[in-house]
Amino acid sequence: MIPPRERIGFIGLGNMGRPMASSLLRNGFAVTAFDTAVVQVDLLVERGGIRAGDIASLIAASDVVITMLPNTPDVAGVVSGLAESGRAGMLMIDMSTIDPATSRALGALLSGKGIRFVDAAVGRSPAHAERGESLFMVGAEEDDLARVRPILNAMGNKIIHCGPQGSGIAMKIVNNFLAMATCQISAEALTLGAKLGLPTALMYEVITNSLASNDHLKTYWPTKALKGDVAPGFAIDLAYKDLSIGVNAAAAAGVPVFTGAAARECLGQARSAQGLGSKDITAVLLAAAANAGIKPPRL
Repeated sequence: MIPPRERIGFIGLGNMGRPMASSLLRNGFAVTAFDTAVVQVDLLVERGGIRAGDIASLIAASDVVITMLPNTPDVAGVVSGLAESGRAGMLMIDMSTIDPATSRALGALLSGKGIRFVDAAVGRSPAHAERGESLFMVGAEEDDLARVRPILNAMGNKIIHCGPQGSGIAMKIVNNFLAMATCQISAEALTLGAKLGLPTALMYEVITNSLASNDHLKTYWPTKALKGDVAPGFAIDLAYKDLSIGVNAAAAAGVPVFTGAAARECLGQARSAQGLGSKDITAVLLAAAANAGIKPPRL
């Protein structure tokens, strides 16, 4: 089999990035990687990846640069490096969750340098990423989509073209807005039931077999807070950041989001007053239970 042509530079090897970069390696792509956490790069090198000493050397060794980073300034730093030392004809795929307006502005900056920019926001969990089953919400022109499709297919099994550049991250913000707010409501509902004396297993059975069900509660919560594990798959700090982007985007668009804004305040309280920012998003259950003066419900 002829190996894929594109040389990939992957920046950001966290809970989602490392398994996705590993999937690229399994599918024959040459992957040069960089992360400030050296141990994450070590793990990818063990799987056949190439270590980059810095972002500049990664850019020099790559045709396509992929970023999976925590926040806007991190992505902007990579874009600045690409604008300075990248080559015309290169392409950047940003999988980070950042403000859609900023994403479009970064794309315009690189376009002026002859470098294409695609936002390919990621859905689903780290477990899906490990299996190469991520979902991608893509903002791209048709020719750029055709170029990145083999790369995305190596990491996932569902690609949804949301429109021009900036549309993929806009869809991710909407999706995460609903998911994070739903997590808060789930935590409050389970806490209310526990306070009323209902067994957790009973509540779980009824909720997940009724119209009140949601996939987050049904498939993810039993692996995390409902079994007492709040090690981060997706941390409350990141959830707060994503929900804040959504609330701010809504304000800019003139869209009232009363429930989403309230959910963001709850996540903020869990972060600051209860010190749960580094814990998994399902740890909002611990916060809700503490506010109610009870032990967190568990299956």
